[in-house]
Amino acid sequence: MKKLISILLLGLLMSSAIVEAKDYNASLFGIKSNGTTLNTNSIQKGIDFINENGGGRLVFYVGRYLTGTIHLKSNVTIQLEEGAIIVGSTNPFDYEFKSNWTALIFAHDQKNIAITGKGVIDGQGFTVATNLVDLIHKGVVKDPLKYDRPWEGRRPMNIYFRGCSKVLISGITLKDPGSWNQTYDQCKNVTIDRITVDSKSYWNNDGIDIVDCDSVSVANSYFDAADDGICLKSHSADFICQNVYIHNNTIRTSANGIKFGTASNGGFRNIKIIQNLVFDTFRSAITFAAVDGGIVENVIVDSLRSINTGNPIYLRIGERRAGKKGKMSNISISNVYAEVPATKPDAGYNYEGPVEDMPRNISPSSIVGMPDAIIQNVTLKNIEIHYPGGGKTEFAKVGLDELDKVPEMAASYPEFSQFKELPAWGFYVRHAKGVTFENVSIFCGRSDYRTAIVLDDAPETRIISLKVTEPGRKKEPVFSRNSPGLVIEK
Repeated sequence: MKKLISILLLGLLMSSAIVEAKDYNASLFGIKSNGTTLNTNSIQKGIDFINENGGGRLVFYVGRYLTGTIHLKSNVTIQLEEGAIIVGSTNPFDYEFKSNWTALIFAHDQKNIAITGKGVIDGQGFTVATNLVDLIHKGVVKDPLKYDRPWEGRRPMNIYFRGCSKVLISGITLKDPGSWNQTYDQCKNVTIDRITVDSKSYWNNDGIDIVDCDSVSVANSYFDAADDGICLKSHSADFICQNVYIHNNTIRTSANGIKFGTASNGGFRNIKIIQNLVFDTFRSAITFAAVDGGIVENVIVDSLRSINTGNPIYLRIGERRAGKKGKMSNISISNVYAEVPATKPDAGYNYEGPVEDMPRNISPSSIVGMPDAIIQNVTLKNIEIHYPGGGKTEFAKVGLDELDKVPEMAASYPEFSQFKELPAWGFYVRHAKGVTFENVSIFCGRSDYRTAIVLDDAPETRIISLKVTEPGRKKEPVFSRNSPGLVIEK
């Protein structure tokens, strides 16, 4: 809690400092607002001047400001007044490549930087990516066009900050990136507050990526993304993504709502996910994965609503590289309400979730470790999930007497649908120890051939006050195999 308070105070202090900072009108540096003049050099001159003269705000008023890559520097704020739009160039050669990425706004190893206001950053990413494809076909740019798209590192993000501290992004709208929308990589003390993200024009359009950062708050924001909405990653085994507070956000996506674990080289620690809404989302409301050798520990989820979402909860340990087994422990998930539809929840998106995952029966919420890498100490409390039911045996029935048919898939990309068919409709728990279900209610809209909860190699599971509602149910709600120490209390 002290860490959380310090993060919030940081945001307030930075906001106060920005109010007192000297303002510089963008026009002072010859920056044009006509939407056609390329302002890259002029904007950079303005940033450099403010940085060299004690800091302040570069203020953009109503207009469209066309630019290629610019670099934000210490003690400089880009202030976008209402009606101001920074517009990314549609020429791929107007963007720089650095730290293995391309971006519209870069910052490396800077301090006390911010982008604030009610204005917009529009990357025009779809057009940039389309133009890049054309250059690749002409042989001007070399790219394998994997999956018929340019490599994501070559397509510009809107924001990429690396190694920075005291970062504030507040009030603005970020739209139409060519790749991930905004990435904060190995940064400290980052505050993201009251932003709007419209990130669904092209492939890999994550809403926000927090990579190997320490002390981050993402709050009071709206994310609409073609790929994962709020995504934490750990690219380096030498770093931990830690002390992250995700609060009061609304998320819509054709991938996962809130996800971390791909990549997961170092891992994730002390993550709080409080009072968030996920809706119209193809994959999971929350996905936590440890599949690259890193850790996932001390995670709290509280007050999550998941409406029209393909899967509520997915926890996974894997081993994508031989000898790199993850670890996961001390996960608390409470006060969750979820509704899972029978139909595709992201239908109509520009880039829908992959059809190769269909057809299949609706997947249960799952906690799945490995035989030699057990997920430990997970608490599920005050959970209500509504499933459609109606599972069809003709898809690929897995009976309770053939649980070994469910593959381990240790090296596979972690997604809730990776196993295709599972023998449970509500919860599937495998290779996990010390899982507690307390006051969990699961509802099945139509009769399902599968069992509500299946435990396989899940020792010391405790089930307290379980409520299962299924039309015409005749089978027991819980099936367990190789799960000593199971306790069920009414």
